[in-house]
Amino acid sequence: MEGEPHPERLSGAGYDRTTVAEIADSAGLTRSTFFRHFHDKREVLAAGQETLAWLFTSGIAAAPEDATPLDAVEHGLETAAAAMTPFNCELGPRLQAVVATSAELQERDQLKHVGLAASMADALRARGVPHAVAALAGDIGMLAFNEAYAEWVREENQEDLAELLRSAMSRLRRAVTELG
Repeated sequence: MEGEPHPERLSGAGYDRTTVAEIADSAGLTRSTFFRHFHDKREVLAAGQETLAWLFTSGIAAAPEDATPLDAVEHGLETAAAAMTPFNCELGPRLQAVVATSAELQERDQLKHVGLAASMADALRARGVPHAVAALAGDIGMLAFNEAYAEWVREENQEDLAELLRSAMSRLRRAVTELG
């Protein structure tokens, strides 16, 4: 999109009371340009889901043939991590704060996570992984991503996202083993 967003120029009125015109102005856009990119203001917060799904699934598809389902998921997570920039890290806490103010956005965020886990499961099924195993591995991948991303965007964090993802996957692998 044209121009960098300027959140400090928004009214501070909160998500529900912030208008599309204010969002467009903050980003240095016209309303018509905004609507060429987004159907409504909720979509601004969901932007990137398709890209993230593509990164996860292309990474899973590119995993070595002999990779276990969780190894393939980890490969997908690392592919996504490689595409994340300092801007994504800086924007994360702001998005989390906005989502926390609205039940509608929280619901949409949960649906986004379900959709991303389903994308990973679909990519695993395309590799011949059985349905239930693929679904579980996709859910584990999203648990790892959520945990690592939350740590990555913390102000005091010094680790990169890929390392945080590997650590989260390692903890979840141990947890699965403990399930028996």
